[in-house]
This record gives sequence, structure tokens and C-alpha cells, in this order.
Amino acid sequence: MSEQEEDLDAQEVPDAAEGSAEAYPTINIPGTSEEVAKSDQTEDNESELEPFDGGHGSHAEEQSDHGSENIESNKEEQVMEEVMPPTQVSDSSIHESHYPAQSDDATTESPKQNSSDYLELLNKIKAVKKSLRTSLIDSLATVKVVLLPVGQEIIMPFNIDITLKYFRDHFSHLLSVPSDILQLRCAGRFLRNSETLLQHGVKPQDIVQVEIFSALPDQYPIRRLNILSDSNQVIRVRVQTGVNQYQQVAVEMIKSDFHKPFLGGFRHKITGIEYHNAGTQTVPKKYVKKDNLFSRDTQTVFQRKKLQQTTNTTSTQMTKIGVYVSNMTDKLITPGKYFSAVEYHAQKLAAVIVLQTYYRRWHAKIVVENIRKQKELRMQWEEEAKLKKIAEKEEWKKLDYYRRHNPQTKDDFELLYDALEFWRQEQLERIIECYTGPKRKAALCELLEKETQIIASIGRHRYVSNMNNQEAVIEAFLSKCSAPKMWKKFDGKIIEMDTQFTIRARELQSIYKSILLKNISQDERLDILLTLKHTVKEHECKLTREILELIDREVDLMMRRVKDDNLEGLRKRIATLFLHYIKTPLFNPEVARHLKVPPDPLKFFKKIYFCHSCQLYLPSTEFVVSSTTNYLNRCRKCINLDNETRKRESFLKYKCLLQRLYYLEADYEDDSMIAFLMQVEDIQYLTENIWAAQSALSAWNDLNDLVMVRWDKSVEWSPWNCILLTKEEGAAHLRLTSVEEGYVPLFIHKIKHKHILAKNYFSQIPVLSAFILDDVEIAEIRKKHEPETSPKIIESRKPSF
Repeated sequence: MSEQEEDLDAQEVPDAAEGSAEAYPTINIPGTSEEVAKSDQTEDNESELEPFDGGHGSHAEEQSDHGSENIESNKEEQVMEEVMPPTQVSDSSIHESHYPAQSDDATTESPKQNSSDYLELLNKIKAVKKSLRTSLIDSLATVKVVLLPVGQEIIMPFNIDITLKYFRDHFSHLLSVPSDILQLRCAGRFLRNSETLLQHGVKPQDIVQVEIFSALPDQYPIRRLNILSDSNQVIRVRVQTGVNQYQQVAVEMIKSDFHKPFLGGFRHKITGIEYHNAGTQTVPKKYVKKDNLFSRDTQTVFQRKKLQQTTNTTSTQMTKIGVYVSNMTDKLITPGKYFSAVEYHAQKLAAVIVLQTYYRRWHAKIVVENIRKQKELRMQWEEEAKLKKIAEKEEWKKLDYYRRHNPQTKDDFELLYDALEFWRQEQLERIIECYTGPKRKAALCELLEKETQIIASIGRHRYVSNMNNQEAVIEAFLSKCSAPKMWKKFDGKIIEMDTQFTIRARELQSIYKSILLKNISQDERLDILLTLKHTVKEHECKLTREILELIDREVDLMMRRVKDDNLEGLRKRIATLFLHYIKTPLFNPEVARHLKVPPDPLKFFKKIYFCHSCQLYLPSTEFVVSSTTNYLNRCRKCINLDNETRKRESFLKYKCLLQRLYYLEADYEDDSMIAFLMQVEDIQYLTENIWAAQSALSAWNDLNDLVMVRWDKSVEWSPWNCILLTKEEGAAHLRLTSVEEGYVPLFIHKIKHKHILAKNYFSQIPVLSAFILDDVEIAEIRKKHEPETSPKIIESRKPSF
């Protein structure tokens, strides 16, 4: 056995005749027993662990016990060198270094041997080789190597009798990590170089998992092995072929990137072993998809499929001589009534009718349920729309009530005068109906007195509102002058910059605010006046001298202990004069950018017009210009005063209607222009005279609910391409694809007639006349109703003498 063990240690791979060296890699790195002993001693000295007595001592004992057989073993080794391949011979030469004297003696004595000894030696060599193969195969185990922390798994065979030093050196070379840094761990125990897998209880043909990690992961990390990613691995499996008969089978593990399907199988009823149906173990061919391939050949793939079915033999057993089969579980089957094809089809038809009946019932229930849900949703939507409309009405009433009780703007006072006129007309009708003679005159005088009182009350409210509005306008004007310069950068941020003019305007604004302060002490008021005096003294003019004089007068009166209420008028004069000081560009340069009146009066020369009502020359901004205006006659104030004294109409509803029109046309984004040229007077004429102030469909006359939309939504809005409808009707009208499909011809003719009336009226506008003159329909109508008149030629006659 010592010779077999020496030869087993000397061989790196199995014999070439087996072909296993090419089939699978086996890590059997040759090494002498002396080298193993030395490595064990160095490791034991470094780690101060117990020595291992496995290698050299055993060889020494065997050498002493079998000293008489050294000559024969040397002869066997010499013959083995002739039989073994060169690689194995070169490896086995290391073992021969143990016995240099013996090998020399064997070579000198080998020519003297007779033929019988030589044949006997050959037989021994064959027996040794056979035992070597058996021992080598039987001593292999499958090792599953796990590289931590990458988690890569490598499966390989390894001899359980060889020390783990060679295993460690092999992976040290692959991982480029020093062997003393690599740590091996199996089942939670660390493996040393001098140990073998056999010492850890690993038996031949077993599968064991070995973990490899680095002791210094920061300096020598473990990385994945790309060399082994694509290579196939081979393991040897021991398969039982019979009773006490086993066979070693080399199994090649192919790494494939596809999932093998489960093809079914069966289970043994007695042993319980499951057998799976196996398919072909070849990797399927991958077809690369080609884009934009132009070829005359067909792009089809030919596939072949072959099915195999395993046989399942069955049999029946009947009672016969020597065999008894029980008939206790047998059943007696008697033939029934004959069932013809006509009856079968009739029964099938009846069953189909029943199925259709139930299906139609189920389908009808679903349809009815859907209709019921749609009806509920529709009723809920209508209820919500109704509530929303009522809420909007209430909101509008609240806003109207607030405007009447707290008027602030011009529209609010128009509402008051409109309500006053409505109340006056009601009272006048009641007096005319109820009274006659002197009583009627007395009632009319009383009505006139009440009307006068109400107008006076409205006037007082207007005065207070104007004063508050004037203070707000002054505050906004000063804030605008003192605001810093602002612009937007390319990244969206806002940059603010103060100039010397904006800083000056901010200082004057703060002084003006401090002048208007009330309920302050006398010392604080004196400080404010002193600051104002120093600010005004910078410039010498009539305005500054007057301000300084008023400041000295107020200081003198304050020293005489005059009450603040008596100084209110004087302080107001100082504030007014200082406001004029602020609005002067010489003292406040920034204010020149925000003044409506330019400093140069010559710029007004071409923009001044004469008002025939108030007999004043006013700028063009003080006159109302509508689409049909030919010349300027009265200014805005005269028109408003005439409205308040005579008609007392409120244009707020028409303004809201015009604002809704602007919003609708802005959503189209088709560069429509005519809608934005319309004024309040134009919308009022279009609503009252053309559309009778009611919806064209439902005749709803509340202007707050009406909207003016396009008649043909593909053409821009104009007075001859519009229709007055409610908000709901307008939304439904805009959803129509064609006007002819949504309305009857009579209604369309009625709408077109209104469009012609609007064209005749708005043809006076110079801007709109270009659009109207190009209309072929209007030209035909005018040609039909206007007779052609040729100009008269008047001939001049000479007087006869």
C-alpha cells in the first residue's frame, strides 16, 4: 500500500486512458512527503498549533518495514515511467528524489534480470495501476466553492487525501491574493494547510461546501472569477446499476441562460421515487432579430418536434380453472330506451332556449341597472347644477346688496341711481292710479321731496367714497414711484435695484406718511415738522416758501397750546402742498415717469378737444369713443351726469356680458380682433335691439345668465357671427359639429336675418366696413332692394339774348 500511496501522491490527474483529465479538472498538485512535512512544521511554528504526523512519518515506517522490497518497487517505478505519459513522468520524478541510491541500483541491476522476473514485474505493474485508478476515483469528492462576499459558486472535484495547501494555493493564484490571506471555512470550522477533507469527515463521492474569504478585505478583496463564468464544469456521479454494482459517470454541467421546461413525469407507487420526463439537453439555437432586412428569401424558421409516449401495459383477469375472481363489486348494466337523433337535437334545442332565456334575463337586468345608474347620475348632476345655479344667484344678490349699501366705485353708484329710478317709477304709477286732483299733486310733491333726500344721501356717500379712493390713489402713486427697478434673469430669479431717484422718492413718501399721522405727542409732531423743514429748504421757490411759512405758523400755534382740532385745516394744507412738492419732477425726478400730464404743454396741442356740454377743453382720454362715434361731443362727466339726472341706467350687466365675451374669445387663441373692438354701448345695442335682451332659444331675459357665443365656431366672433344664449345653451351649442345638424332651417333663417341687421348697423365702423364689404350675401341683398339710379347730367344752357 505504501507504493500505491506514493504513486497516488505523485499523480496530478487520472490516467490518460480513462480520459478524465480532459473531461474534468482535478486539483491534485504533486508534492513530496518531505515538502508536506516542512510546510506543516512552518505552519505549526507560526500558528503555534499541534503538529500533524501524517506525511513523512508514515513513509519512513513503510520504508523500514519493506526494505526487502525496495529493489522490486524501484523496478516497478522504472517501468511505470515508460508506460505513463511525459507529464506524469515529470511529476513522478519528484518522488524518485527520495530514493536516489535505490534508483541507481535498480538501473544497474535491471539488465541482469531474466525474462520470468520481467513478466512478473509487468503483472505487478498492471495490478498497481488498476488499484491506483480505483483508489483515485474512490477518493474524489465534489467541492462546492463559495467566494465571499461576491457569492460566486464554483463546483469542482478534489481528492480528500491531499492536504488543503494545494487547494489554497490554486485559488490564491486565481484570485491574485496571497495564500496566507485566504481563509477556508467548512461547516463553520476553519481549515488549515496541513489538514485534509478526510479529517473533517468528508467521504468519497460526497458533496461538501467550502467558503473562501479574505482576512484583509480592504487590502485584498475577493472578486468574481470571469475566467470560470463561461467554462463548463464536470463532476463524477456514482450511479447504482445493479445489486451491489456501481458505476462512475462523468456529468458535464453546462451553464445555460434559458429555463428548461417541465415536461411532466410519474411517481413510483411503491418506492415513491419521482421520475421526470427528460428532453434534449442541447442548448437551443438563438436567432438574432434583424431590423430592416431586405431579402427575397423567406424569413421562416423550420422547427421539428417529436413526441414520445411511454407504454403502459394493462390487463384483465377473468375467472377460469384455477383462478377465482370475486364478482361482489360487479354491476349489472341493462340497456335503456333508444334515444334517436331527432330527440337528441330537440332536447339540445330546448336546453339552448333555456340558456338563452336566462342569459337574456341576466343581460336585460344589467342593461336596466346601467340605465338606472345613468338616470341617478343624471338626476344628481341636474340637482347639483340647480343648487350651483341657486348658489350663484344668492352670491350675486349678496354682492348686489353689499354694493348698494357700501358703494365704492362708479358702477356701484350707477346701481343706486338705477334702483332709485325703478322705485320712482313704481311710486309714480301708484300715485297716478290711486290719486287725482290736489291729492295727486301733494303725493307728487312728497315723492319729489323723498327723491331729493335720497339723491343728497347718495351724494354724501359719493363724497366719502371719493375721499377714500383719493387717499388710496395717492398711496398707490407714491408706492409706484418708490418701487425699485425689477427685471427677471434667464434662470427666472427677480433682480431688484434701487437708484438715487427711487431712494429719494422713498424718503419723500415716508415723510408724507408721517405728516398724515394723528394722535401723536407734541414733541413727535415737532420732530416731523423739523424733518420736513430741512427737506424742503433744499430748494428755493414759491412752493417751498409757502410750505416753510405754514410750518412756522403751526409751530407757533402749537407753542400757544392751540387744540389739535383747530389745527386740522392747517395740517391738511401742509400735506397738500407737500404732495405738490412730491409731484414736481424738479424735486422728485422719479415722479416724471408716472405723471399722466407731461411737463411740456405743447404735447397736448393735438389731443385737446372741446366739450359742448361743460364748455371745457379736455384731453382725448376724458371722452367716450364707441364703435359708431363720428365726432366727440360730450365728455365722460357730462354723459354720466346726464344719465344720473334723466335715464339713470346701469351698464354693469352689459359690462359683465362684454367681459365674458372677452374671456371666451381669449380661449380660442385664433387672433380674433373684432370682439376686442366692441365697447359697452355696442354690446348694449346688440343685446337690446338685435337680440331683444333674451336668449334666442329659451327667451330667458336675465342678462346675468346670458352669454354671447359664436354662431359658427370655425369663424372668428363678430356681430354678424354670434348668438345670445344662456350659459348652458352656449356650452351645448359649442359642442355641435355643424349648425345645420343641430337646428331646423326656420331657426337658422331667423338667426341669419338678425346677422344681416347687425351688419347694416355696424357697417358704419371704419374698421369693420372692410369685412362687411367683402360679403357676397350682403351685396346681393343690397342689389336686390336698392334700385339702380344713374346720375343726372345737367347741361348748362347759354342765356339767349
